[in-house]
Amino acid sequence: MPFTYKRTVRFQDTDAAGVVYFANVLAICHEAYEESLEASSINLKDFFTNPSVGFPIVHASIDFLRPIFVGDKLFISLIPQKIGVDKFEITYEITVIEVVVAKAITRHVCIDVSSRSKQELPEEIIQWLETNRRDAEGAERRKSREIM
Repeated sequence: MPFTYKRTVRFQDTDAAGVVYFANVLAICHEAYEESLEASSINLKDFFTNPSVGFPIVHASIDFLRPIFVGDKLFISLIPQKIGVDKFEITYEITVIEVVVAKAITRHVCIDVSSRSKQELPEEIIQWLETNRRDAEGAERRKSREIM
């Protein structure tokens, strides 16, 4: 199964129209990313506090397929994928009651924090990418067998 993060939309996530403010959906996706790292035994405090390497987002996009409201129970599935020796991309699918309400992508590049220069992905991130890729591929195979 792809990694799935469950979250309830709170009032603070919404705008004056009563729907989730667009930028908050990306923040929720980032929460899912953090949870998937932690589920892979990556220490978040070490990962984000004074690290020697960083993984800034260099691209983000999101498509909204229907409004998301306060109280909605979100399921955020994410599939990270290595796209080079120094970068990876995460695809997110956000559902409410099995209906896809949004899709997002974040692209990250690995840098040396001191010099701000690109560098190869460290082993713990490569392992995280591989584990999540295998889990997602297994889920896709199971889903295709159900369709047949």
